Amino acid sequence: MYYPDDKVEEVLRANNIVDVVGSYVHLQKKGANYFGLCPFHNEKSPSFSVSEPKQMFYCFGCGAGGNAATFLMKYENYSFQEALQTLADRAGIKLPEVNYSEEAKRKEEKRQILRAINKEAAIYYYKLLRSPKGRKGLQYLADRKLDPATMRDFGLGFADGAGNDLVAHLKHCGYADDMILEAGVAAYDEKRGMHDKFWNRVIFPIMDVRGQVIGFGGRVMGDAKPKYLNSPETEIFDKSRNLYGLHIAKRSKAPYKILCEGYMDVIAMHQAGFHEAVASLGTSFTEGQAALLKRYSKQVLLAYDNDGAGVRAALRNIGILKKAGIEGKVIDLSPCKDPDEFIKANGKEAFLQRITNAENSFFYELRMMGREYAMSDPAQRTQFHHAIAAKLCEIEDEIERENYLAEAARRYYVDEGSLRRLVASYNRSGAAQTVWNNGAAPAGARRTEQQPAAPGRPAQPKAQSAKEERESRNEQLLLTWLADEPEIFDQVAQYVRPAHFTEGVHRNAAEGYWAILGKRDGGNPASVIGMFETEEEQEKAAALFQTRIRGIKDAREREKALRDIVIAIRKAAADRDRRRMEETMQEPTAEELSDMIRTRKELQALQKVRFNLTDAPSGE
Repeated sequence: MYYPDDKVEEVLRANNIVDVVGSYVHLQKKGANYFGLCPFHNEKSPSFSVSEPKQMFYCFGCGAGGNAATFLMKYENYSFQEALQTLADRAGIKLPEVNYSEEAKRKEEKRQILRAINKEAAIYYYKLLRSPKGRKGLQYLADRKLDPATMRDFGLGFADGAGNDLVAHLKHCGYADDMILEAGVAAYDEKRGMHDKFWNRVIFPIMDVRGQVIGFGGRVMGDAKPKYLNSPETEIFDKSRNLYGLHIAKRSKAPYKILCEGYMDVIAMHQAGFHEAVASLGTSFTEGQAALLKRYSKQVLLAYDNDGAGVRAALRNIGILKKAGIEGKVIDLSPCKDPDEFIKANGKEAFLQRITNAENSFFYELRMMGREYAMSDPAQRTQFHHAIAAKLCEIEDEIERENYLAEAARRYYVDEGSLRRLVASYNRSGAAQTVWNNGAAPAGARRTEQQPAAPGRPAQPKAQSAKEERESRNEQLLLTWLADEPEIFDQVAQYVRPAHFTEGVHRNAAEGYWAILGKRDGGNPASVIGMFETEEEQEKAAALFQTRIRGIKDAREREKALRDIVIAIRKAAADRDRRRMEETMQEPTAEELSDMIRTRKELQALQKVRFNLTDAPSGE
């Protein structure tokens, strides 16, 4: 944590979450809470709730939730420190200086200088494009049918052929030679000395998710090579972990992102209204970029060039997306070469239809594989069916594999039972690996080692996960109940302690909330969420305070429900302790035995405990 908990809590208390969220989302009050359309997923009916008493937001549609800082982290893609600083500035609170080490301080100062140089270079290129020296670049962009507003939104610029005019400008601004070189906007050789890296090129500023310029791409005017030139990697620019256009695409409410090959495809799609388009940065799509995309969408549509290279890239990247846990689909651009050409030739509505009909990645892979076989030849058709079976062996989830198997059998006119038996035999014998290695399927495919499940075998993990889910829900119910009725804390705290919660976010949240409720100074769950730094942890913590039992209004029924929850939490904690002792295979210590005896007595006493509750509020 960069800031003390009490300072975080002070900043959160000084910012009413209704005001913070309300500056981004139109909210209407309904009962005790405010509701609006969720800014984090596409919806028609409001499921996005903001609670003023709890100082929290939660979407019952997509599960996004947290406090005011979490909201800014998700909406603006701020780090926790940036979000807290924004809220502090908004409330007029001065945060303490971050306690950097000398080395970290020097590194951060250097990064700030590199960002400043890139920003100044972007401004220089932007102005040059709109000056007499930029006429050639401006004409090229006009020929590509880009309007002035689009060029402005993407900060497009031009580097003329002077050779060192940007370097001279940056020196005039006071930047040192070594920093100009490290920023990646200049190069050095003995013949020319330090000179501009980009010249006679249309310039595409590359921005990170926060909209800060971190590098450039340049498209040459004429036939010189290379056609496209990118900034080298620097301390602020990592090609493998950034995506072109994501600073705009992150705000799209579409339930997917569209991955293109190049800058112009992204820009053309944004101009046509498809603001969810992004592209990799002159390199192959990477696992780091997939991880970045997953923060914003769980589905990615590939809009790659309709040629051999585009097909190979799509097949490769389907695997990367799958590994990252992202559903991949492929947009059919035929008969056009790329998205830019398709939209110009057919219009926005036709492209939207292609998006709607985007092909499932599994069947796209099968279709591309099918091109390698002569289906009129029974022998080759048989080989293809074997290749389908081998491909199905990749799917580890049994239900998912069954669904794909049935559909593949229907599409490719193969008996479903025969295909199922073939898949089962491959899984038992590993023969699928032989099929793939003999060229019946793409090289490098992975064989599944999964054995056919014995009767009843899958039931065990399901039962275990159901048990964990019940434990988690009981803990959520109790925390939500305390958030809604903090006056019952003293009664509950006699029997439940944070140590009784499951380890991780649940226990940490309980520890934080027990401390807040123990102070009796009006603290709320938003302060608990502020104790977690990552967005993922904050969302998990927010969900803990959004679960309640509906429809129980009578005080006596509510008392029984609360008692049942408390008993269930205590029993689950006792079971976990017992399992730990069994796993270590050690005799319990005297202290552990004493705890076990005390727990047994408290559980017996809990059966007769009467919690003092009132009827449920009318809004519950």
